[in-house]
Amino acid sequence: MNAASREILLRSLVSDAERIARYFGLRYKSIGAERANVRSRYGVCFADGSIRIRLRHAVTGRPLKYSSLVNTLCHELAHLRHFNHGPRFKAFYFELLDFARVRGIYRPGVRVLAEPEARAPRITEQPSRAIGGSAPIQLALL
Repeated sequence: MNAASREILLRSLVSDAERIARYFGLRYKSIGAERANVRSRYGVCFADGSIRIRLRHAVTGRPLKYSSLVNTLCHELAHLRHFNHGPRFKAFYFELLDFARVRGIYRPGVRVLAEPEARAPRITEQPSRAIGGSAPIQLALL
């Protein structure tokens, strides 16, 4: 991931964090990328409201899916209200995730490319899995 891609990705995370935080009345100080050498966690929320999120997989070094980053973002935002991992934290974290899911921010299973040079999804035709082979062609995004 080059510097431009990283900045685009962080801007998207900050924009999504602002939407979520505003709705739930949360205040954070900053959101940034975790240091590259941190391997023990996906994110961290400090007592001063600073949030850091790891952008790359700890083992492979590949960029994480945006849905994974949003999941971590929601987890860390939940710590702004409950600075623990108790039942109230978990309930609030799931509430944040549900909010993000309903608004299309959190889309697990959808791969979003952060590279600015990435092209729009290619549309290909794939036969339907219906029995008989006479079913209409199904469009799939790759």
